[in-house]
Order: sequence, then C-alpha cells, then structure tokens
Amino acid sequence: MPDIMLRFDMRKPVFSTASRADMYQTAIDQCAWGESHGFSAVHISEHHGSEDGYLPSPLVFASAIAARTNTMMLYISALIAPLHDPVQLAEDLVVLDLISRGRVLPIISAGYREEEFKAVGKTLADRRDYMDAIGPFLNQAFSGETFEFEGRVVTIRPRPHSRPRPPILMGGSSRAAARRAAAHADFFIPTTPAVFDMYREELEKLGQPDPGPMSASSSSVTFVAENPDEYWEKIAPHVLHETNVYAEWAAMSAVEGPYKHYDNADDLRASGAYRVYTPAELIDAISTMPAHHPVLFHPLCGGIHPDHAWQSLQLWADQVLPSIQEAGVV
Repeated sequence: MPDIMLRFDMRKPVFSTASRADMYQTAIDQCAWGESHGFSAVHISEHHGSEDGYLPSPLVFASAIAARTNTMMLYISALIAPLHDPVQLAEDLVVLDLISRGRVLPIISAGYREEEFKAVGKTLADRRDYMDAIGPFLNQAFSGETFEFEGRVVTIRPRPHSRPRPPILMGGSSRAAARRAAAHADFFIPTTPAVFDMYREELEKLGQPDPGPMSASSSSVTFVAENPDEYWEKIAPHVLHETNVYAEWAAMSAVEGPYKHYDNADDLRASGAYRVYTPAELIDAISTMPAHHPVLFHPLCGGIHPDHAWQSLQLWADQVLPSIQEAGVV
C-alpha cells in the first residue's frame, strides 16, 4: 500500500496572511489528526537564518508532535548535523527517542548553505571531519557507556528507548557521502539514484549485503480540492515561493537538487511538481501505485493559510480515504 505522509518546514513569506504561531499550532494539530486519518509519517526539515522563517529547530518541533501522536513516524529530513554540537545533538536525539518511544528517524546531512555555517562560527570546509566522525560518535553515545571523543570524556544518559539504539540514517549527494554512509550508517538517502549506486558499490567493497532498491521518493506534492483550478489560484504564490527559493539556494551553493526555478505559476503547475487532484483523481492515482509509494502532503507549503490547508486535508478524510479503505488499498 502507498505511504501517506505529511511534511512541514514552516516557511512564512511576507505575503502569507497566517500568523506564525497559528501555523505552528496547526502543523501539530494536523499531525495528531493525520495519525487517525491514514498518515503514517511526517517529514520535518531544518534550515537557519532564512528570511521566510524556515524551521530552525526541528528536534524541538518534533518533540511537540511526538507528544501529540502515538504511531506516526518522525523523519528529520534532513538534520544538518555539523551545525550542532555532537554531545548536545546526541542528548536531544535520545530525549526525542524517549518521548516518541522510538519513532524518530534522523537523516543526517552535511548541509550546503555557507551562511548557516558562518552563523555558528564554522565554514563548509568543516563538514568533512564532522561527518566522518558523527556516525561512530552517535553509535557510542547511544550505548550509554563512557567514552573519549576529541580529548573529552563523554557519557550520554539516559539511554534511548530504541534498542539497541535509534537508527542512524545519512543523506548526501556525493561519493564521499555514499562511502561514509556505507561505513557508519544503517541506510543512505541520496539525492539521486546515481549516488545510491555509489552507496551500493561502497557496501560491496566492505563485504556488506546489497541494500536493495533505493527508497522511493515522492515525485510531487499532493493537494485535494473539489475545484483544482480555484484551489491552485489560492496556493500558487506559496508553492512558487518554495520551489524558487530552494532553486536559488541550490544555485548559490552549486548543489544538485529536485527544485527548479519557474518564472510563473502556470509553468510550475505544468511541471507536475505540485499536484491538485479532485478526490476522484487521487483515488484513481493511489489505486495504481505500488506498495510503499510515497504520497506527500505539504499542507502549509510556503505559508498556505491554515484554513486552506484544512480544506485539502478534510477532503482527503471525507472522500478519498473511505474509498481507498473500502478498496483495500490502505
């Protein structure tokens, strides 16, 4: 069956009319609501110093969601680890693992925006050594045993809820990232299939088993509306803001990513990156999807007003979910 998921990054550009506090509360409410309406996971992202207020503290946010849910998996995708002190990072992950009873899945990434590193007194050049060390560090830290790290004596207590420890996932877009993940992570979430093939090769060099296929990623963001044209008009400035800012960041940092710049909302809609389905269209689409194909809802994308976000989700609950449940899809 498909994996129905939520995503939040809490952007609020200047033209968004929602209050920031309302958006945060709505996101938490939507996760609690989503758990009982077919949503199995939420993806939470991290960036710092963005003009639109992009979520800078994903572990705090995830803790609030964990306290309101019982089964929903919490993906921190991605967790920009080099911006965090490793001891504090390990402690925060342990507490979140305890609050969630083992539902947190951090995808550790090196980051790519120079300004974020400057803000914490680092540079992009600091990433390599940190990322080489963070996997082994977390593995030791989660054991609860005392160990030495960079000349310090470290003990992380209490131990996490997960046994033997929380999973260590890594993301990346290079051979170095694939090699690092093969050596120190439980799995690798790359930006492209080509990089996943590098991960497969690195595992083979280490005598490790084949990881199987690359985890499927959503090809588009999903919304539901009785009148897709009318709903698109409401959300178009918000989704255009999201994709264009991501594209600008990627271009400035010379990294490859899934987001492209669009001059207008019509071209963006034609790309299929953001899809507004009627309930019947989404039912038909989901009925043909393979097992575990991701269906990603980003209800507050680019500062969409909570009222409009709830309209889409309520149609999912009222019309789409009952039909696919009856058909045995979920």
